[in-house]
Amino acid sequence: MVAALASFVPTTVPAGAKRAASVALAIGGTPGHRRLLLTKRPSRLRAHPGQFALPGGSVDPGESSVEACLRELHEELGLRADEDAVLGRLDDYETRSGYVITPFVVWVGDRLAELKPSPDEVAIVYEVGVSEIDTDPRFVTIEQSERPVIQWPFRESLVHAPTGAVVHQFREVVLRGRHTRVADFEQPVFAWR
Repeated sequence: MVAALASFVPTTVPAGAKRAASVALAIGGTPGHRRLLLTKRPSRLRAHPGQFALPGGSVDPGESSVEACLRELHEELGLRADEDAVLGRLDDYETRSGYVITPFVVWVGDRLAELKPSPDEVAIVYEVGVSEIDTDPRFVTIEQSERPVIQWPFRESLVHAPTGAVVHQFREVVLRGRHTRVADFEQPVFAWR
């Protein structure tokens, strides 16, 4: 994982008029049983209610993207990690809702039993195994865009961009060793607000 991320050169996007945000691809577990932490947002939230998400959020003034990522990981899931736990990063992803998201891969080790999800921000935490991540995405077209909408099949659901795009890039870069870009993958219209 570390070698694959070290050889990958991520694409950065200046936030400009958009808000900077960051997310954690939090990886933990024991050898042979690695897990990615995925959340589902509460349905009562104003922004993106009920959607699948990676732990993360806006970068506060005076805060770096990696600091925001680690802060949000702690606030949402109760897991503390320092910058030494950051194994690498993936491409920035511009959202239709006005954000530029920077994804970081963060090692949380065998501390998954320490999870303490914040009920204000997290309805469900999923521990996603490697075989679930290593799934071919689906692509659909919508009349509102020429770009394909990416759908990552996850259990009985479909996870769309940005989360689906970021997980797909993780799969491609870390699991498959392919330097795949995801900026041209579209979000479904419901995620544009």
